[in-house]
Amino acid sequence: MKSESQVIVRPARNVRGSVSLPGDKSISHRYAMLAAIADGPSRLENYSTGADCASTLVCLRSLGVKWERKDSADNVIEVQGSGLSLTAPSQPLDCGNSGSTIRMLSGIVAGQNFASEMAGDESLSRRPMERVITPLTAMGAQIASENGRPPLRIAGAKLKSIHYRMPVASAQVKTCLLFAGLLADGETRIEEPLRTRDHGEVALRAFGVDIERKGNEVRIRGGQRLRGIAARVPGDLSSAAFFLCAAALFPNSQLTITRLLMNPTRARLLDLLMQMGLRISVTQIEEVHGELFGTLQVEGGRLKGATIAGADTAALIDEIPVLAAIAPYTEQGLEFRDAKELRVKESDRIASIATNLRAMGAQVEEREDGLKIPGGQSLRGTELESFGDHRIAMAFSIAALRAQGETLIRGSESVAISYPAFFSVLEELTER
Repeated sequence: MKSESQVIVRPARNVRGSVSLPGDKSISHRYAMLAAIADGPSRLENYSTGADCASTLVCLRSLGVKWERKDSADNVIEVQGSGLSLTAPSQPLDCGNSGSTIRMLSGIVAGQNFASEMAGDESLSRRPMERVITPLTAMGAQIASENGRPPLRIAGAKLKSIHYRMPVASAQVKTCLLFAGLLADGETRIEEPLRTRDHGEVALRAFGVDIERKGNEVRIRGGQRLRGIAARVPGDLSSAAFFLCAAALFPNSQLTITRLLMNPTRARLLDLLMQMGLRISVTQIEEVHGELFGTLQVEGGRLKGATIAGADTAALIDEIPVLAAIAPYTEQGLEFRDAKELRVKESDRIASIATNLRAMGAQVEEREDGLKIPGGQSLRGTELESFGDHRIAMAFSIAALRAQGETLIRGSESVAISYPAFFSVLEELTER
């Protein structure tokens, strides 16, 4: 039973079936942005169905980029590249709820010869942007903001290269600066405190850009031209996390996920779930433009506990909500450290997780930078809030599958940000 703004999730007895997921959001954003500044056309198959990636396309159209949908069944987007120079927008660029759009696209906008404004919804307007404002300003852009938050008013400039040591590990910030580095004089060098997902680097190479990496430093030379590509976006691993965790709740579950992203900088989730007791085998591995695809065969098992900290936290930052939501069902529980970044996502995810777990009857220790959730607990169905956060809504629909009684999740429409069909697909995979 479902309405526009709430969904009821009933307990399940198993998870079984096969699913093919919409395109990875991280890759979809980057491919679209690079296709926009490439020479010639690009064809992107299995582009993400989420509202965030649609926001990127809306912004590109406002910047004079021509694109169209060719095949709605396979979510094909064809983009006619404009080269490195875009067109001044006649109105603010509407980034919607997408932090990825505003942070990464700002690197391209900062190197144009016009001024633009980047804005978004109420949630996005609360999110910190100093992490891109500071280095882009050092490169020569002039950026005004609301105390470091959107809207951003960017006066583009001929950028100069910099050597930037990132204070916080962020793949979005790294990608923003790589994009800006394309439009800068000389060689831009970016050092990460921890290695983050490398979709920006892989995508740039796919479009013909020469990039050098040594350890945690990546270098890009300005002025390189990009050539359009034909590419398929692999299935979204962050969306797969919810179904993997659902399968992990039931010892007899059997799940197949086809043509899923297998990028090594994102595969830590699979390693962790296997260490915890989920049985996963990977078949049909292929490589397309530097990104690995694979088909997963998944079987449930008894779930042990784990501690997630340091580099693992950075690698799993998007998957922590669903891992935390199933933590009470594990044998030893889960502990999350070094996750303060979760407090400045679409919601304060640490607080949102703790609030909803407690509402379901769980014991939770909330910390400034994480959570400690004991194992061996049972949860009860109740009324929960999504807090306007797609990952919270999806995470607790998974927790609800093993709860006692029905769970009502308010604000369920938030899943459209990343995966509009999520609840219907989950229903297809559950046995009752």
